[in-house]
Amino acid sequence: MTVTTEEAAAVVPTTRPGGRSARVRAAVHHAVEELLAEGPPESLTMPLIAARAGVHPTTVYRRWPSLADLLGEVAVSRFSGDIVVPDTGSLRGDLDRWAGAVATDLTDPDVLALMRAAVGSGPGGGCACVADRQAQLAAIVEREQSRGGQAPTVDQAADAILGPLYFRAIFLGEPADPAWARGLVDALLR
Repeated sequence: MTVTTEEAAAVVPTTRPGGRSARVRAAVHHAVEELLAEGPPESLTMPLIAARAGVHPTTVYRRWPSLADLLGEVAVSRFSGDIVVPDTGSLRGDLDRWAGAVATDLTDPDVLALMRAAVGSGPGGGCACVADRQAQLAAIVEREQSRGGQAPTVDQAADAILGPLYFRAIFLGEPADPAWARGLVDALLR
């Protein structure tokens, strides 16, 4: 029986679920989170992370060319899906509930340590900390527009809500409470 190239390609999987790559990724992510919980973000190095993960530094460098890339991926993995986009039936209600949830999330010391490390790691690291939040804002804004309501742009909402929340948490070390976050929503919607 002769097998064509197309038939052979259909039989051979192009990626395998799990396996060594998944174990290495999980071990490295776990090592980053442990090290951030134990010490300042400035102490993170790729060789230190590799040692904690039980892999050779070359393995880490091959998968993540820079510390910023690694921290960005860990941040995306950590922050993706943490906060559910609310649907209260109104833009104000959705933004109030969402901003309160973000403010609460920013009180977690592990979240703050990862965000500070990602921001401090160089270009690209900090973007990972807010990408999921911006996608959530976009969903809230688009939902309000589909209801026929007036909504700010995603950039306006991010500047008015996320900017102050993240600035206060990352740079001032003063995470906001949900009531303060709702005040940001009030200012945006005036």
